[in-house]
Amino acid sequence: MEKNRKIVIKLGGSLLFSQNEEINVEKLNEFCNIVKKDKNFKKIIIVCGGGRIARKYITVMRKFTKNEAACDIVGIELSRINSRLLISFLGDIAYPIVPTLMDEVALAALTNKIIVMGGLQPGQSTTSVAVEVAEFLNVKDLIILTDVQGIYEKDPKKFPNAKLFKKITPEELSSIIFQETGTQQAAAGEYRIFDAVSFQLIKRSHIRVIIMSGQDLSNFKKFWKGEKEFIGTIIEP
Repeated sequence: MEKNRKIVIKLGGSLLFSQNEEINVEKLNEFCNIVKKDKNFKKIIIVCGGGRIARKYITVMRKFTKNEAACDIVGIELSRINSRLLISFLGDIAYPIVPTLMDEVALAALTNKIIVMGGLQPGQSTTSVAVEVAEFLNVKDLIILTDVQGIYEKDPKKFPNAKLFKKITPEELSSIIFQETGTQQAAAGEYRIFDAVSFQLIKRSHIRVIIMSGQDLSNFKKFWKGEKEFIGTIIEP
C-alpha cells in the first residue's frame, strides 16, 4: 500500500444503526478501532449517511408536506448528528467540528485530524458528497460501506443467486443501476448506493470506488491493512 495517501469513507446507515433502530455501538467501536490503528493514510475523511432514523423522519414528514427540499434538510441535519456521534467515538484524533461547506472541508484538511461530516445541501445524497469531497481533495480512493458486499448483477435481496462483480467500469455500472431502478434521481431519504448525480461525479473524477459490507467489517479490515484479497466490488475506468 502506498504510504501517506488520502482516503474517503462513506459510512452507510446500516453500520450506524441496528435493525431495531438502536445505535450500533458495537459496530461503531469495531469500525473506529480499525481506523485508529492505521498509519498508512495521511488524510482520512468519513462521510456519514442519515440512516434509518433519517428515513423515518422523512417518511412522517411526507404525510404532511410535499416539500422534498425540507425533507432533504432534515436528512442532512441527521447525517451531521451521526457525524458528531462518530467524532465522540474517535476522540482526539478526529477534527472536532462537522464541516457544512466545502470551504470548511478545505480548512479541516489542513490539520492532521480525521474529518467526519454528513450532507452539504438539499438534492445531494451523502454518497454524492463523498465523491465530491474526494474529487475536491484529490483523493484516489473512496470506500463505500453499505449493507451488501458490493455491486451485483441484480438485487441480491430479491435474488440470492445474484452474481457479485469483483471489478466493473462506470459504463457497466450505469446499465445495471438504471435498468434495475428505472429512474435516475433518488427522492429525499431514499436509499440507493448511487443515484445519477453521484454516478456522474464518479465518471468525471476517475476516482477508484470500492463497495464493501459495513455489516461485516472483516473485508474492510483486510483492505485497511493493505491486503489485496477482499470481498467487494472495485469501480474504475
